[in-house]
Amino acid sequence: MPTRPGLLDRVEQYAVAASLPDAPPVTAGTLAVPIGPPAWPFPARPLPGTRTVPADDVRAAVALQEEAELPAAVEWVVDRTPTLAAAARAAGLVVTEFPLLVADEPVELLLPHGVRLYLVGGDDPALPHYQHLLESGFAPHAEDDTDDPGPPDEARTAVLRERVASGRTVVMVAVEDGTPVAVGAHQPVDVDGTEISEVVGVASSPRRRGRGVGAALASALVAQARETADLVFLTAGDDDVARVYERVGFAWLGSTGVAARPAG
Repeated sequence: MPTRPGLLDRVEQYAVAASLPDAPPVTAGTLAVPIGPPAWPFPARPLPGTRTVPADDVRAAVALQEEAELPAAVEWVVDRTPTLAAAARAAGLVVTEFPLLVADEPVELLLPHGVRLYLVGGDDPALPHYQHLLESGFAPHAEDDTDDPGPPDEARTAVLRERVASGRTVVMVAVEDGTPVAVGAHQPVDVDGTEISEVVGVASSPRRRGRGVGAALASALVAQARETADLVFLTAGDDDVARVYERVGFAWLGSTGVAARPAG
C-alpha cells in the first residue's frame, strides 16, 4: 500500500472540488450536499476533517436531495469517517463499501493486435453510445455489442458533451473492426493548483473479455491522466475488479463508503 502522507486527504479534497463548478454545496450539519442539475448528480459528503456524522445529518442531507429531485446518496472515505456507515443505516440507507485504489507504479500493457485507442471529442456523434456502454458496463445480457442502446438520456448526454469539450471528463474508447470493445473515462480536477484525476469507469465487451483489452485500456487511461495529474485514483466495483486494476499498477489505499436508498 502506498505510504505517501496525505493521500486520503487529497482524495477527500478532490471529492469536494469536483462538484463545485456544477453543484454548489449546501451544508446539512457535518455534510456538504451538492445541489445541481438532476442529469449529473453528486453525492453528499462529509465536510473536510469530519470524523463523526450523526444520523440526523444524513436525514437532513437526504431531505435536501429529494427536495431538489436528486437521488439520495452519500459517499465518503471509510478510513477517514468510520462512523458514517452506522449513521447512514440508522437513516434508512443501504451501505456498501468498495475498494479505494491509487495509481502507484503504472504498468504498460499492450493492446491485442487490431485494437486501436481513440480519445473521444465532445462533438463525436457516437458519444451517447459510448456513454451508454460505459454506464451499463457492457451489460452481459446484451446479445450484440453493436445493438442500439435505446434513446439516450439527452440531458445527461448534453452535460457529458460539455464536460468532454472542456476537458473535465476524458473518454477513451478501444475499437476493433469498427466496433467499440472497451470504454473508459477519468475526470481531472484542479485542487489548489495540483491536478488530481479519478478514473470513473472502464467497461469492456463481455464477448471479448479474457483478452486483456479492458486492462490495457485502463493502463492507457492512467498514462493519459498522469500526463498532467499528480495523483490518479479510483473506486473499484468489488475485490475482483480491484485485482484487475492492480495489474496496471494500482495499489489499495482504503475503502469508499456509498449509501443510498434501498432498491425498489
